[in-house]
Amino acid sequence: MKKRNSIFLFGMLLVLALFLAACGGGEDDSGSSDGGSDGGSSDEGGEEKPEFLSMLTGGTSGTYYPLGGEMATIVTDETGIQTDAVSSNASADNVIALQEEEAELAFVQTDVIANAIEGINSFDGNPVDNVQAVGSLYPETIQIVTTADSGIASVEDLAGKTVSVGAPGSGTYVNAEQILEVHGMTMDDIDAQNLDFGESTGGIQDGNIDAAFITAGTPTGAVEGLSATAEVGIVPVAQEKIDELIEMYPYYAADTIEAGTYGLEEDVTTVAVLAMLAVTNSLSEDVVYDITKAIYENTGNMAHAKAEFITKETALDGIGIDLHPGAKKYFDEIGIGAE
Repeated sequence: MKKRNSIFLFGMLLVLALFLAACGGGEDDSGSSDGGSDGGSSDEGGEEKPEFLSMLTGGTSGTYYPLGGEMATIVTDETGIQTDAVSSNASADNVIALQEEEAELAFVQTDVIANAIEGINSFDGNPVDNVQAVGSLYPETIQIVTTADSGIASVEDLAGKTVSVGAPGSGTYVNAEQILEVHGMTMDDIDAQNLDFGESTGGIQDGNIDAAFITAGTPTGAVEGLSATAEVGIVPVAQEKIDELIEMYPYYAADTIEAGTYGLEEDVTTVAVLAMLAVTNSLSEDVVYDITKAIYENTGNMAHAKAEFITKETALDGIGIDLHPGAKKYFDEIGIGAE
């Protein structure tokens, strides 16, 4: 009996020892580098490194989607994080998706994201506070399109004319408002028409409108179509007005439409907003550093025509919002700091 009691006591002690070991092992595992419940690994700073990222782009027939697909492949290859390019309705919707944490990365226009941070225009009453910049990509040029024989040679010449300015609240509409503003004008000084790009160039061709504001990468298909039937004129923005506009709205950048585009005989000075890559601030500094480095050091591996405009030297042009700390770390490291 005594021997049986000893065996029973030994068994109880063994069970207790195993229980205590299990409790202690659980505490050790919670601080290990095996990652969280979703299986993600940790970056150098000890923060969780995601396994997957979504990059919102634009419509499948536009520029954002194919270029985003190439970028997503590069990010996947260079960082080890599976990154997928997702088609979307572009800038404004992309910002909302980032705000609601439905994605981590997105293509946006610099002016749209600046409006979102300020809570103005399309984001009136709904400021966005969790989105930061990775860097700008390529210019989306504000083109004031007319015909060579229209008699419109300056922005001031638009006064009293019938001018397409895009839909109210759209990026093109805001661009038109702001360019008129620096010239001492408002929408009341023109006969404003709310037309899309195709309707605008069709209206110019038919003689129903005199000019149109078109914000898009050059050459723009709708304007090229017009140039096949009419001699296109692009209204220049004078350098002092460009400087004034950038001073008032830092998300603009100076731009030039080169001679030969649309059959133009001379370069035309204007301004552009820029396509840029934005990111949620929930991603760690190390992860965004790796993403930024992957993109800006591998543009030579992108086949898209717009890739030639994506450079480290111009990556901070037109950025009117805060850089993500990871992006800032990369640009500081290569000697390209924000002014």
